[in-house]
Amino acid sequence: MVWQDGSGWIPVTGGNVWYKMIGSRQPGIPLVILHGGPGAPHDYLEPLSVLADERPVIFYDQLGCGTSDKPDDPALWTVEHFVEELGDVLASLGQRDVHLLGQSWGTTLAVEYMLRTKSDRVRSLILSAPFFSATRWIGDQRGHLARLPEKVQASVREAELTGNYDSAAYQEAMGEFYRRHVCRLEPWPEELNRTIEKISAPVYLSMCGPSEFSVIGSLKDLELVDRLPEISVPALFTCGRYDESTPETTALYHRSLPGSEMVVLEDASHEHHLEKPDEYLAVVRDFLKRQEP
Repeated sequence: MVWQDGSGWIPVTGGNVWYKMIGSRQPGIPLVILHGGPGAPHDYLEPLSVLADERPVIFYDQLGCGTSDKPDDPALWTVEHFVEELGDVLASLGQRDVHLLGQSWGTTLAVEYMLRTKSDRVRSLILSAPFFSATRWIGDQRGHLARLPEKVQASVREAELTGNYDSAAYQEAMGEFYRRHVCRLEPWPEELNRTIEKISAPVYLSMCGPSEFSVIGSLKDLELVDRLPEISVPALFTCGRYDESTPETTALYHRSLPGSEMVVLEDASHEHHLEKPDEYLAVVRDFLKRQEP
């Protein structure tokens, strides 16, 4: 990686990943942004670029999505691969310490990286809309679904029974779910729409499955709650009041990671960094400043 503003490529197992750096001349410790999905490229996180007035900010699209290479190899869509890939991205930065900011699946990647590598380069973790338990995730989404209109619930049941997730009724039902628990803005921001348009179905289907209400892919056995106490760096949890990553589940993760902090953003959901940008950025800036000399 060339240490200057701009974009480029980093070789990883299976191909090359695209990255973008901004704020390269700023004095703060670099912040590496880990997008969600899996398979949802970085576009929807671009509003975090404003943090580059204090530090370098690095975005990258994980292999299989966005501008990165898209190999036709389902064996690559595993936690193990993406942890290795993150290691390659960080190695390209040289010996610099970093902060990691993950959103949704990006929080899983950040914590799996720490647990598997015991890295001493990561100064802190910002874990927004966290996902550390497939069991909790399924339970929370089923709980959200149970509070939606019966017509919505019936459409989801029909899709799960028939396997037809392309029907107009199911798409309408998911629109209602997304408006309540993914992004409550009307209309959705252009950055989020771009990510949705470019999301990698092969990666998402392979790792999660066909819907928000089950995890049947390679993440089906994800259960990290009992291992969170092994994380020794400062950590900040954030979620929205109506988040898919519910405040109750986020609080469980927070209690499981000693010394961590937690903030709930009101009237917001999974994309709370877009719904409440000023509040979110203020929380992130304050946390990062307190982790640096």
